[in-house]
Amino acid sequence: MKSIFEIRIHGRAGQGAKTLAQFVAQAAMEKGKFIQAFPSYSADREGAPMEAYVRISTKPILLHCAVLNPDLMIIIDPTLLDLEEVKLGLDSSDIFLANTKLSQKDLQHKLKTKAKVYTLDASGISRGILGKDFPNIVLLGAFSKITNYIQLKDLEKIVYKKFERKLGKEMTEKNIEAMRRGCESI
Repeated sequence: MKSIFEIRIHGRAGQGAKTLAQFVAQAAMEKGKFIQAFPSYSADREGAPMEAYVRISTKPILLHCAVLNPDLMIIIDPTLLDLEEVKLGLDSSDIFLANTKLSQKDLQHKLKTKAKVYTLDASGISRGILGKDFPNIVLLGAFSKITNYIQLKDLEKIVYKKFERKLGKEMTEKNIEAMRRGCESI
């Protein structure tokens, strides 16, 4: 077992990859883990492809670089599945979680990977509950189910803490519902 669990998140600027990374890291930190979470943007504007990274460890993390060989890769925007950089670092021990309407089998074939692939229509779930396309919160719930690194209840606390004041109680509860649905959909 690796001493550091590494996550790479692919999305587009403005889709919540950075927020997803921060929520995972915050929940891990509150459980006594050492963490890192940071985005990597190009000089482009909103909508440009970007990455966010998370590291979780029981020991201090001395690395300060991009995650090249993630244990878990999360794809927020399904249009990025065709990019070669999304496939970099995958091997048979990795987990791949994607917001897509493709089946697990079809995506595994498309990526030509032996990684454990999980798919869900996070955008559809988000639009159904939130009325907008915020797949990151749905993927956060799915993350809790497939990894067991962070429990759903711990993520719920983080979402309440970060969103209630900003979005209000009703919209925060809808985000929690979307996250729970992501967990249930895996």
